[in-house]
Amino acid sequence: MEELNSLADLLDLQAVDSEIDRLLHERTSLPVLTEYRRSHTRATALIAERDKVAAELRQTELALDKTSGELDLAERKLAAEQNRLYAGGISARDADYLRREVEMLDRKKSEMEEEVLALMEQREELQTRLAQLETDVTTASADKAGFEATITEAWKGIDVEIARKERRKADIVPAIPAPLIALYETLRRQKDDGVAVGRLAEDTCGACHLRLTQAEQFEAKRSHPPRCIHCSAILVP
Repeated sequence: MEELNSLADLLDLQAVDSEIDRLLHERTSLPVLTEYRRSHTRATALIAERDKVAAELRQTELALDKTSGELDLAERKLAAEQNRLYAGGISARDADYLRREVEMLDRKKSEMEEEVLALMEQREELQTRLAQLETDVTTASADKAGFEATITEAWKGIDVEIARKERRKADIVPAIPAPLIALYETLRRQKDDGVAVGRLAEDTCGACHLRLTQAEQFEAKRSHPPRCIHCSAILVP
């Protein structure tokens, strides 16, 4: 009788553990988790792209400042050389050399002006792109936070249920002999579905749902505790 009571308690324990397993699976397979992972990936990619564009913008601004400064120096040097040339009072040889110098400086100034314009256009494009990315990052981060809040709320409810089942389990375990608990835990680890105990009802194992003949039932009940000959689960008559 005591063994039957222990097996009945074990069956209750299996029911509780199966429910805990179901809740843990539910916790890790919430549909919203897929949306959260997708939003996390998108937000991460957008942040990386934003930082990359921001770095390009900083480099462009530095290049623009440098080129603008060089252009300013070139303009001043050109103006000074032109003044010397137009002022006269120099030899023909020096005047010819100065004219070539002025032409070279003028070409250089034109090239630098084009470079400054190109850098300004690049800066404007990057600024526009960065502003759009900032908006996209804000939106993606808000979506991610929304999914995270939904997950947290769902987990809170599931965790309450798990805690309730764990308390019920703690009440059952002391009533079951330690060797039986040890066998039960070993079988649970060996089975994909974690079902190590089944009731023998109408000649059918409640764990694997296979029928046992009269001879097989007799053989199963000879072991202590009774074990299904098909799946090795503990049987509760």
